[in-house]
Amino acid sequence: MDSLRKLIQDMVAAGSGQGGLISATLSQLRSKADGQAFTKVQLKPVELKGRLHYQLAYHYSNKVTHDNLVPEMLEERLMDLFETTFRQGLFSTSEADYQVLISKKFKVSILKKPATKQAASLSHNRKKRYLLEEGTPVPFLVELGIMSPEGKVFAKRYDKYRQINRFLEMIEDVAGDLPQGRPVTIVDFGCGKSYLTFALYHYLSVECGMQLNVVGLDLKADVIEHCSTLAKKLDYANLRFLVGDIADYDELSRVDMVVTLHACDTATDAALEKAVRWGASVILSVPCCQHELFSQIDAPELAPLLSHGILKERFSALATDAIRAKLLDILGYKTQLLEFIDMEHTPKNIMIRAVKGSSGDRDRLWEEYTAFRSFLSANPYLENACRDLLPEPGAGKSRI
Repeated sequence: MDSLRKLIQDMVAAGSGQGGLISATLSQLRSKADGQAFTKVQLKPVELKGRLHYQLAYHYSNKVTHDNLVPEMLEERLMDLFETTFRQGLFSTSEADYQVLISKKFKVSILKKPATKQAASLSHNRKKRYLLEEGTPVPFLVELGIMSPEGKVFAKRYDKYRQINRFLEMIEDVAGDLPQGRPVTIVDFGCGKSYLTFALYHYLSVECGMQLNVVGLDLKADVIEHCSTLAKKLDYANLRFLVGDIADYDELSRVDMVVTLHACDTATDAALEKAVRWGASVILSVPCCQHELFSQIDAPELAPLLSHGILKERFSALATDAIRAKLLDILGYKTQLLEFIDMEHTPKNIMIRAVKGSSGDRDRLWEEYTAFRSFLSANPYLENACRDLLPEPGAGKSRI
């Protein structure tokens, strides 16, 4: 660990000058035992009361807490985190990026890469910084007409730029849950124009250096042809686009991450079923046009709500996502529902993020689910599609 300590010492000694630390991310838990408090730590320099500090953001399952340290305290804090909690780190300075990999036996590998970030103002309340920062040209953003060749984001495309960065923040959160030591296979169902598919590939492959096999699937042949041409132009060798339907896709036997953004109605459920049967480590889904429950819901107690069409439509969408999330919990995932982008841009802004792992007692989860489903008189597609993986109707024991 001496080489890692020396690297940290040098970055701290440089302060806010050349070679000083611009940002850092500590990830990949040394042990994923239940009860682990936080799963990732991000670091950035800030100026407080006229003095340089380093702000550490601790990411828990449902919150983020912060701790501001003076430079003299940073070295020991980071070493403690690496020795007890994390096996991977990414440090960015103005001179270079450093990827730190630590084996189970504490053997340290440090990979030096060209710098990807520039130092910014240390003001505590400075403008939000994005993973793909403005001012640094990103080839796929340039090709998609979001950014100029000089790295300036076009004003009329700023919402899309923010959406892409928000998506990448969610990818960054789960990158440590993907398999290590082998290529990672990702399928994007209903990829459309593939802004986020290109973003995912760029971030994980180009920025993080991961080996990938990414497939984008959509029904529109002209869109797929355009995306394939662009992938070749960008030299994204392991990014392929195919024409096809979610329910019929059977090319792969193992997939590590499934992405499905704005797949209409039960097409989302078809994608979720595929992901579960593949045993995907990560699922990211932003549902769209959720009509199935609208015609099924029958709960007299909810008459004051259901008698209004607009309220019934919104409630049906929320109930559908609640059902999907609970079923994924039962099927062996830890599930969160997150705001994908601001409500002002679209009401279809809820992302279901599921990571492989236990959410607790499955029998209790099943009881909670069936009580909710029965109250609504619902007959969900996803439950029927995964029937062989779920408890018998009326029984308490799961087959998983």
